[in-house]
Amino acid sequence: MNESLVAEHPKQPAATIAAPAGDGRALPIRTIALGAVGSLLILITSFGAGSVLVSDPVLGRGPLSWIRYGHGHMLATIVLYTGFALVVWAWVRLGRHVLAGRVGTRAVLWASTAWIAPLVFAPPLFTRDPYSYFAYGTLPLLGFDPYAVGPDVLNLPDVVQNVHPFWQAQPANYGPLFILIAKGVAWLSDGSLILGVVLMRVAMLAGIALLLWSLPRLTRHLGGDKAVTLWLAIAGPMTVVHLVGGPHNDLLMVGLLAAGTVCVLERRHVLGVFLVTLGAAVKVTAVMALPFLVWVWAAHLSSTFWRNFVRATACAFATFVATFALTTVIADVDLGWLKGLQAPGNIVNWLSLPTAVGEFVHTLVGIFIDGNKSWFVNIARGIGGIIFFVIAIRLWWQSRDGGPEAVRRMAFALFALAVLSPATLPWYLTWGFVIAAALRWQKRQLAILVSAAVFLVLTYSPAGEDLLYNWLFMAGAVAVSLLAGFSLLRNDPLGLFSDREELVPREPVNA
Repeated sequence: MNESLVAEHPKQPAATIAAPAGDGRALPIRTIALGAVGSLLILITSFGAGSVLVSDPVLGRGPLSWIRYGHGHMLATIVLYTGFALVVWAWVRLGRHVLAGRVGTRAVLWASTAWIAPLVFAPPLFTRDPYSYFAYGTLPLLGFDPYAVGPDVLNLPDVVQNVHPFWQAQPANYGPLFILIAKGVAWLSDGSLILGVVLMRVAMLAGIALLLWSLPRLTRHLGGDKAVTLWLAIAGPMTVVHLVGGPHNDLLMVGLLAAGTVCVLERRHVLGVFLVTLGAAVKVTAVMALPFLVWVWAAHLSSTFWRNFVRATACAFATFVATFALTTVIADVDLGWLKGLQAPGNIVNWLSLPTAVGEFVHTLVGIFIDGNKSWFVNIARGIGGIIFFVIAIRLWWQSRDGGPEAVRRMAFALFALAVLSPATLPWYLTWGFVIAAALRWQKRQLAILVSAAVFLVLTYSPAGEDLLYNWLFMAGAVAVSLLAGFSLLRNDPLGLFSDREELVPREPVNA
């Protein structure tokens, strides 16, 4: 069966997505296996090229230690990127099947499971954040306030030396629920960083479970296609490699955010605000959603416009305060994390649009005069903050009729927050993307999303180091990302393969 997109349902406009004829009646076995092989390659080579322990008790001095150094490390890195390419290739092939209506949600779920499962046992991928999480969980176990001191106060060299140098002296900037989870992981791990990474990844997989429950419901409200939504938000490399392979606590946050949003749309308002507040207790970003969800709640009430708004705001605020206060008490912390929110602002990279503008202007001015780059960056960030404030207020006010339209604008506000923040890391883009995945997308828009997702993974090395200023590598990353996007629209755009695949039926398919 040819994978080209001409096999759409004829009643659908050419620029939109065709709905599958059935839900998962066939499985693209070769495509699923292709991604699974890629994921296994990433797993195997991650022990040499990933964010491995500085002093590895397993591979540090054993017969396989060669994979961590010199040519062995280079080989592992090449093979890891090959595995990633296979995962992307499989994802794009699966996307063509979904868009053509040949497979449904069942195939996407099988593929997601096959691609995610191997990475549960890998070292951290494209980040060192899990070691910071472990350290922040260890601090309260030993009597330290994680909001007052950084991991460097720990008399545990094996823990501290694995935290990225940027974060070693930084107090935690995460909410009380996440500190509670990190504390539990550190306690269960009993000092083992290897076990700690695996347990942290398992804990964050609760976010996947929440997304699997909420996204099909969210799709019904926002008018998207369920198989496309799951293909984007669950099977995509941003989730498989960054959120799960990382792992990043953003996964749990967006899961709670999506579930809470669905509950509010379905008139379970208190439960919805409760879940979104738990998301904010993991990472404060989720708070951005609450003003938009207030409009959804207000639209469900039967009094005048302003009375509905006041009532919904009061109830949502009370639920938020009670939930956050209870979480803070249970975690046995205070509000010191508010001070830590400034720490990410010390990260400077051009994924943040204001930072990129500041650096670009500094480069131009530097041709004529020698100026301090921080002045340009800080001024641009200030302007970016004002622009974000204006965009967010405008989107919020336009959401006053509530309903799915408020949720759509909420997703764009979260995206604006990610790109206009003083610091932007690749996985920040998932904040709004996961909600927006439930919208109805045109094919060319999906191709842009595919290119962006691939590129965002490639901005960091498998060991978690920033590659954004390695311009030769970035040029290659752009080329690969564009190829992935074009491949969604055109089968084998380079003309290298005969890309055909037999679909093995899981159950009888009507002729």
